[in-house]
Amino acid sequence: MLNLFGSSCARQVLLSAAVLLVSSNAFGQVTFAARQLDRLDLGVSGSAVFTKSVAGTNLEAFPVSLDASTTVGALVQVRYTKSPLLGAEFNYTYARFTENFGGSPFGTDASTPTPFGVQTNMSEYTVGYVAHLPSFLGVQPFAGVGGGAVAFKPTPMGGQSLPERARAAYYYDIGVEDQLTRHFGVRAQFRQLFYKVPDFGQNYLTINQQTFTTEPSVGFFIKF
Repeated sequence: MLNLFGSSCARQVLLSAAVLLVSSNAFGQVTFAARQLDRLDLGVSGSAVFTKSVAGTNLEAFPVSLDASTTVGALVQVRYTKSPLLGAEFNYTYARFTENFGGSPFGTDASTPTPFGVQTNMSEYTVGYVAHLPSFLGVQPFAGVGGGAVAFKPTPMGGQSLPERARAAYYYDIGVEDQLTRHFGVRAQFRQLFYKVPDFGQNYLTINQQTFTTEPSVGFFIKF
């Protein structure tokens, strides 16, 4: 009888320990997942898009200028913030505008410019480092820097039947944000994206000049 009682007690103890261990692991996994989600936020902003005009000589030795039209676009960011000074971000931007080539890309007399417009969809794909600084005047400043690529895709109707091309790019951003509730906040920032001007694979448009796009942006972010 004593052996039977002892065996039953041992089984109960082992079963209780197993249940406790499984529960502890499950709780630990839930806590870890919740902690990682708490470090993520998704931001959506509207941007004004200004691109610096440039000029140079194409591969056929004719003068060419490039003046991109001003437009508005969208910025989507996913950020992971482990600590105020240690964070990462992924950026996607979209804008549609016209790349206005001037000068003499086709070899005509330089005194008679030949305008040549390419309506383009521009998309940025970059990743970078972001740091959040101590709060100031009720808002939290931040700064980021990184790199990636920017794609230029001519539109079907106004793109002159030119192919899509991509350029390496790097950026920086500075701004402020204010988390209004546990899951919602507002964000304003100033960004600049640097890259070589697009030529869409055409020698007569290749001038090998660097330019940059300036994007003041305002929007909101959601914390998970």
